[in-house]
Amino acid sequence: MTALKAALMLSDAVTAVVLFVAVVALRFSVLEPSATWDLGTIAPLELALAYGLVWVASLWFMGLYRLRTHWTLRGELVDVLRATALAVVVSLSALYALKLNDVSRLFLAILWLAQPVVTLTARVALRAALRRVRSGGRMRRFMLVVGSGEEAQKFAAEVERHRELGLHVIGHLSGPRDSVRVIDSRLLGTIDDIERVLHDNIVDEVAVCLSPQDWSLVEPVTRICEEEGKIVRVSLPALGGILTGGTYEEVGRMSVMTFLYGPDRIVGMALKRMFDIGVSLAALVVLSPLIVSSGLYIRALDGPPVIFRHRRVGLHGRPFDCLKFRTMALGAEEQDDELDHLSDISGPAFKIWDDPRVTRSGRGLRRWSIDELPQLINVLRGEMSIVGPRPAPAREVAGYSIWHRRRLSMKPGITGLWQVVARHDDSFDRRADLDLAYIDRWSMWLDIKIMLRTIPVVMTPSRR
Repeated sequence: MTALKAALMLSDAVTAVVLFVAVVALRFSVLEPSATWDLGTIAPLELALAYGLVWVASLWFMGLYRLRTHWTLRGELVDVLRATALAVVVSLSALYALKLNDVSRLFLAILWLAQPVVTLTARVALRAALRRVRSGGRMRRFMLVVGSGEEAQKFAAEVERHRELGLHVIGHLSGPRDSVRVIDSRLLGTIDDIERVLHDNIVDEVAVCLSPQDWSLVEPVTRICEEEGKIVRVSLPALGGILTGGTYEEVGRMSVMTFLYGPDRIVGMALKRMFDIGVSLAALVVLSPLIVSSGLYIRALDGPPVIFRHRRVGLHGRPFDCLKFRTMALGAEEQDDELDHLSDISGPAFKIWDDPRVTRSGRGLRRWSIDELPQLINVLRGEMSIVGPRPAPAREVAGYSIWHRRRLSMKPGITGLWQVVARHDDSFDRRADLDLAYIDRWSMWLDIKIMLRTIPVVMTPSRR
């Protein structure tokens, strides 16, 4: 869903800027070549970027970035026309306030007649493209529905029908007064099993569709989801529309209130992903001599394999193979349980500073953090980010307290806040606190600061 919103915003902004520039060229180079740009020192591109912001803001104000699975071309057209009217009013007001009275009327007429047509066409094409991509099982998010009555089943069916949202319902938890009828294998338990189901499954979002008699259970359910960083969508018809503090959205003909308890900053997260791709590609190119020579060094001293693949837990419980240069003896991970009592970290994490299983080549690679470089490939795949909580193995996650699990509400990273603030801290709770502080305070600027602070940390060899 976040992907759909981000894609729509990016598409709307880009088409608005491109259309503005195209209309400038049409008006002043084709229709009347002798005419000149009316606004003196203000360049067309500068005004195009400002116009793009106004256009996206108008669409946002008209609710065109809300979740709406009951989507129709006619409804979208009406809303786009309303947004156009708002953009016209805002633009004319800005021109008047800035005393820019010489703008070509023909230019404005062409722009505002073409804008709704271009926007509507781009949005229809984008929805169709996303539907095709998500029909193949890619970019999917997983939803748990709390409730198994008629309202809950109607909600689940509506979500599944609109594939462009990228949501897949994994199953239902029945409420105390629900009458289970046709759910069969999709019934995962009762509402009392919510913690177990959240821990045993990949769950990105939770929809609460309980009967009116069970409305008192909404608050404890949302509190559990908040502690784990899940997005919660509460069906308002069943509860009489009594909730406040969230974002109003629509699913089919049903109204929901959405509560975000994890990082769902649409534009910011899209920028973070673009940043990750750019940085990881650049790093792989620049560091390729070091990466290749490190692989040859490992093979020469300790033999194959050079790359160690360790199963880790990623965003909202998604398992993935975390790549590292092999720095330990073959089969070392099978001895974790035997050596658990030697761990130098208090809590569920396992780490031995002076680990006897480390190979000859591994000590040098670990000291300079070179063993982490293959994780740049994990970043390119979308399994990790450059900055984020460190990816944890399943045995560690199994020992988490419920508040620890909110670490999983953001993609794991190669570096993070605790690595630059408390790299050698022996308390897992202290590390988890720093990870949650990062999630709560996240911004692109914070990522950049952590990256910059990582450089001197890496350049100072670790003795542990």
